Amino acid sequence: MLEHSTLPVREWKSFLLDIFICSLGAFGGPEAHYSVFTDQLVTKKHYLSEEELVELIALCSFLPGPSSTQTIVAIGHKTGGPWLAFLTMLIWALPALVIMTILSFLYQFLNNQEISTDILRYIGPMAVGFIIVASYRIGKKVVKDPLTLFLLFFGAGITYFIRDPWVFPTVLIAGGLISILSTKEKDLWNHVKLNPPYPYLGLFLFFTFGSLLLAILFDNELIQLFEHFYRYGYLVFGGGQVVIPVMYGELVEVNQLMSSNEFLTGYGLVQGIPGPMFSFSAYAGGMAARSGSALYQTIGAIAGGIGIFLPGLLLIYFVYPMWEKIKHIKGFKIALRGVAAVAGGLIAIAAVLLTQQSGLSWDNLLITAVTVLLLSSRKIPAPIIVLIIILIGWLL
Repeated sequence: MLEHSTLPVREWKSFLLDIFICSLGAFGGPEAHYSVFTDQLVTKKHYLSEEELVELIALCSFLPGPSSTQTIVAIGHKTGGPWLAFLTMLIWALPALVIMTILSFLYQFLNNQEISTDILRYIGPMAVGFIIVASYRIGKKVVKDPLTLFLLFFGAGITYFIRDPWVFPTVLIAGGLISILSTKEKDLWNHVKLNPPYPYLGLFLFFTFGSLLLAILFDNELIQLFEHFYRYGYLVFGGGQVVIPVMYGELVEVNQLMSSNEFLTGYGLVQGIPGPMFSFSAYAGGMAARSGSALYQTIGAIAGGIGIFLPGLLLIYFVYPMWEKIKHIKGFKIALRGVAAVAGGLIAIAAVLLTQQSGLSWDNLLITAVTVLLLSSRKIPAPIIVLIIILIGWLL
């Protein structure tokens, strides 16, 4: 069992305030979040070393779920144990989830106020620009040799032609297996003695199979939504950018719970708020449940938010206490290379598909191009870009 440098309970308030500061400054996805963690939690407050942070990032990159959220929860676990880890999760994710739940009512609000939804028409093309930049940056990071380049195109090609929900976890698992089978390294599965905290794994499996069984037995929209989002939470590796094509394929193309433009609007808006990108699930869950009352729609948003974060939280509770030993198993690291390369392909093809869906008109393409240029310059923060695009939609 990994030893904790445990803070006394009386000092938890100070630690949670630092987590809240991180949540307010965390724009732009996992890569940007990690720089905030380094600045606030390593450099300023010394809760852990930079080497320990890099190791936790590696662990959470291998696990399915929201990687930056799992990283900061692991820091909470290291600092004060499981209860502080849980409070860390709430402080980190709750503000963004509340904001995205409110934004799921945006279309109804505009209609009730007789304000044209055209002011949001460029949010979709802007969101495509964010995805293009994310796919380029992740592609540079994951393509290290001919095999990872092949796996990137493998993931992109398969998911371009097959959009059924089962294909996304299948190609990710295939990427890990191909990476393991192709390696020439020896002793991949070196034996280590672990003491797993099985109750957390039991809860994970209970919700996995329980939600699936309930979804099969009962034709209830809220149960179906929880099952969808819980499944996204345990089948997607790499954080918010990777889950977007999976959500899009099932929520928009297969089940038609919202339009392509509504989906892209939510994805564009989440770029303008701090916190985890998985908070997009609250918007998507709310939009999917908007056929009922405001309370029903709010419950849909809650089902989406809890559903997508819960498996990642349970998995980090199960794995983190064993991490000091697991990180020495070479097979895990090698499998991760393949999974990451395929995930890069999913993001790249999502950019192509969403460009097609958002429309190939000259103004849409221009907005996408301008977004890519602004993001690439790294001089204008993402929230300012979102406000600029909404202003352009209002003026034009």
